[in-house]
Parts: sequence; structure tokens; C-alpha cells
Amino acid sequence: MIIKHQDKIASAQVIQRQFEALGYICSQSVATAIYLACHLQKPILIEGPPGVGKTELAKITAAYLNAPLIRMQCYEGLDESKALYEWKYGKQLLYTQVLKEQLGDVLRGARGLEESIARLHDFGDIFYSQDFLEPRPLLQALQSEEGAVLLVDEIDKADQEFEAFLLELLSDYQVSIPEIGTVKAKSTPIVMLTSNNTRELGDALKRRCLHLYIPFPDTELENRILAAQVDDLGVLLREQIAQLVTRLRELPLKKSPAVSETIDWARALLLLNVDELDAYWVKETLNLLLKFQEDIDLVEPEITTLLKGLA
Repeated sequence: MIIKHQDKIASAQVIQRQFEALGYICSQSVATAIYLACHLQKPILIEGPPGVGKTELAKITAAYLNAPLIRMQCYEGLDESKALYEWKYGKQLLYTQVLKEQLGDVLRGARGLEESIARLHDFGDIFYSQDFLEPRPLLQALQSEEGAVLLVDEIDKADQEFEAFLLELLSDYQVSIPEIGTVKAKSTPIVMLTSNNTRELGDALKRRCLHLYIPFPDTELENRILAAQVDDLGVLLREQIAQLVTRLRELPLKKSPAVSETIDWARALLLLNVDELDAYWVKETLNLLLKFQEDIDLVEPEITTLLKGLA
């Protein structure tokens, strides 16, 4: 895949500039991580608080490289049958029926047990073969002829056993299927794993990956994100939103506003024909930013203070 997209990943600066043209505003460190992951052909582990654009980074990378995005959402109890492959049991049952019907023809004229067994061995057995294999996200990514972007989303929600299962894929871009053997990638995929840090990931997984931490954006970067994502948003209102959200994230909230929530808030204010932030509109729309009542109760008495000195 790296050869196919040499011009698109010529440098971190090219990636950053082109991502911005597609509406994804990222820092130099993010663009550098993508550049290195592509050229070194190593997975990238993207950590950070929820809502800072980790999943969106995988989506925009796939769109930029014109590659399919294969997403696997992790959850507690996820196992290889959901992540790697399943057998097409219905077709296997039909195959056994066909096999029974053909058995008489195969064994006709055989002399003794040894010759019968020899004929059975010579008979093509495809019960456990690619013909009856249903690929799931991991296998789909390895079998993609032109390469793909594989997103393993929220790996911290999966069990440690599943994390260990991923190690072979992350180190060698291959997986082992007991009935078939080792399946290697036809074209090396770009693998991105995201984590919200709900649990500590193992050292073995981290060793196999490049590491990228995406924090909440500073005021300037959030301003640029709003400019790219929300059309017709006035400069004054955009700057005020970015500054206020930065101040809110400095408070001891149960959940700080995500970038996606900031964008939704800006769109809502635009829809309400708000040109400039004031205490009334902030209070009326605060539930778009803060998703816990205790956070709203904490912020409401401070709204006037928080609005002081905004652009």
C-alpha cells in the first residue's frame, strides 16, 4: 500500500495540509505519526480522552488514501469468532449432505478397508476451507488486495485475552486459523487502534505499535476546527466558543466537552441565530456541552464569570 500512495504520504507536512483540505484539522504530531505508520508499516496506537477525533483520524486517512475502512468495534467478551472469522455452518451442512450422496460412488469397487480409506483421502475435502469461511474485520483487512485501513476501535474495552490474540497480527500482519493454517496479508493494511484509557494496555501490545496521544485541542486549534466544520459561523462567535470550551475543560468536570460536542453546540447556536455568547444562551444550551447534571449544576453559577473577557 505504501508504494501505491507514495505521493500522498511524501511528508508529514503534505499529510497535514491535505487532511486540512478534507476538513480534518490536526497537529504536526498527528501528521507525523501517520507518516511514520505508513512508511514503517507499523500499527499506531492512538490514545486520548473521548471525543478528540481518534476514530475520525482513521476515517479521514482511509478517505485520503482512497482505501476501504474496515472498523472493528471492541467490547467486553469480544472473541476471535466475531473479529477474525466464522464458518458458514449452513453451507457446511449442505456439503455433508452432498458428500453422503457421493460416498457410494467414491467407494464403489473398493477392496477392503485400506483401499476405501485411501479413496476417501483422495476425495477433495473442502469442509474446512476458504469456501466455507466467513471473514470478519481482521481477516477482511488481511485479504484486501489493494490494502485497507483497519480501525480497532476502543481496544481498552476488550478483554486482555483478546488483546493477546491481536499480537500476531500487529507484529507480522498475519493470523493463524487452526483448520487452514497461517493467513498472511495480501497487502499490508494500515492498522489503527484507539483507546480512551479506561484500562491499562499490555506492554506487548504497546511495543508493537507507534504511540500517539491526542489531547483536547488548545483554543487556537479548536477555533480552526470550528472554522472547518461549521459553515457560516461568525468569527466572533467562533472565537468565543473556543475560549469558553477551553475554560470549561479546566474545571473539575465529570466529563469535559468533546470536540464533537463543541461542533454540535456551535451548529445549535447558529441555528438559534446567536451572534454572540451571553449568559442566557449559554445556560439554555449548556446541556449540549455537558452530559451530566452534576457538571451542569457546577457550571451554571459560574457562567457570568466564565464569559468575562471573551473575545
